[in-house]
Parts: sequence; structure tokens; C-alpha cells
Amino acid sequence: MAVERIQYQAGNVTANGALVWNEKVSGRRPLLLVMPNWLGVTETIINRAAKMAGDKYVAFVADMYGGGKTSKGPPESQDLMMAVRADRVEGRRRGMAALNTMIAEAEKRGIGDKSKKAAVGFCFGGGNVLELARAGADLDAVVCLHGDLVTTLPAKKGDIKAAIFVLHGSKDPVAPKEQRDALEAELDAAGANWQMLDFGGRLHSFSEEETMMPGIAEYHPGAAHQTYRMLDDFIQDAFNKRL
Repeated sequence: MAVERIQYQAGNVTANGALVWNEKVSGRRPLLLVMPNWLGVTETIINRAAKMAGDKYVAFVADMYGGGKTSKGPPESQDLMMAVRADRVEGRRRGMAALNTMIAEAEKRGIGDKSKKAAVGFCFGGGNVLELARAGADLDAVVCLHGDLVTTLPAKKGDIKAAIFVLHGSKDPVAPKEQRDALEAELDAAGANWQMLDFGGRLHSFSEEETMMPGIAEYHPGAAHQTYRMLDDFIQDAFNKRL
């Protein structure tokens, strides 16, 4: 897999993301924007994006902090994440910049099919892809994995273009059921095409192997396996207008 670090302007920061694709595959492929968790553009998320891309997608890992900044965990990761969450308008600018950069860079290399675009986000990144959907981003599908569900800028009727798939743990203490209920109400009011799936008994970050915060965030191989299969099916169905 080819990995190329890309510097781009994102709101008020100079970002450093990663374009990932199989250089041995010819032709144009759909585009997959990958929004990382609160650790930033780490080697782990780049490798995960490579696995998700495979022969099927051109992926781009977005940098929401600027400078390709990464963290090893709290409290630094919490501070970095909350600084972005505190300004949803700026956060959306950074997300849109990542989307536009992915399209432009894939087009420049002749590898991307810009008529088919999806975004997948993990935890903090899940909240960021939902913000893109709320902002009316031109995406076919948005997939939020155990994400941040609340916003200060809820979608209004007709705002959301993308089909939305939210996968969550029923026992996730980071985004409990009342937040899922509020998101459902918001998406219904916005007239969105959405689906939500709860994994019974699962906690936060169940699809990420590196996660282990007992009682809060725990990887679960079965739920992870199903998650990656289902999100790909959802994205393909969105591309083919089957949702």
C-alpha cells in the first residue's frame, strides 16, 4: 500500500494528513475519508485506513489538530479533542478541508472516483463525520463508529445529503442512550436517511484493537469483525442507491 503524507490548509491550522491507496491496482476507486480518534494521525490509524481501503478505495486520513499532531492518550488527547469540539464551526472547516483535499489529491494522481465518496470516523472522528453530514457535505455515506453524538449546531430540515450509519455499544459510558435518542430525534427532524445499530453490552471503542480502558473503552473482536463488514456493505449500498 502506498502512503503519502499531504500538507494542506484546514481552517486556522496547517494540517498533515495521509493519502492511502494500493498502487498496484489500476483505475479509479471510490474515496473514503477516515477521521481518527483523539490520538490523531497515528501509524495505527494509517494502517487501519490501509486495511479498509484494500483494493476497493482510496483513503485519506484527516488531521483535525494541525501539524499532524498525535497524542499517546489522556490528558493531552482530551485537551486536544475538546479544543476542536469547543468550536464546531472551525471543526467543520477542518473536516471540509480534509474532504476537499482527498478529492483533489486523488484526482491529481488519477486514482479517485469523485462521484463516490464516503466518510468513516472513530470515536472523536465519529463526531467529526457527523458534523460533516450536518454541514451538508457532498458525501454518499457517513459512518460513525462509537462516536461523539452531541452537537451545538444540530441539522435542520434538508441539511443532510449523506446516508448515515451509526454503530454504538449499548453500554458506552462516553455517549449514553440519552445521547443516542437525541441524535435519532435530530436526524428524523432533519429528514435524514439514517440507520443506527447498538451492540449489546459493548463499551466505547469496541472496533479498535489498541483500546483498553477497562469499564470504559474495550476492544471486542466479534463486534469489530461485524462492524467493518457492515460498514462496507452500507457504503456500497449508498453508492448504488440501494438505501
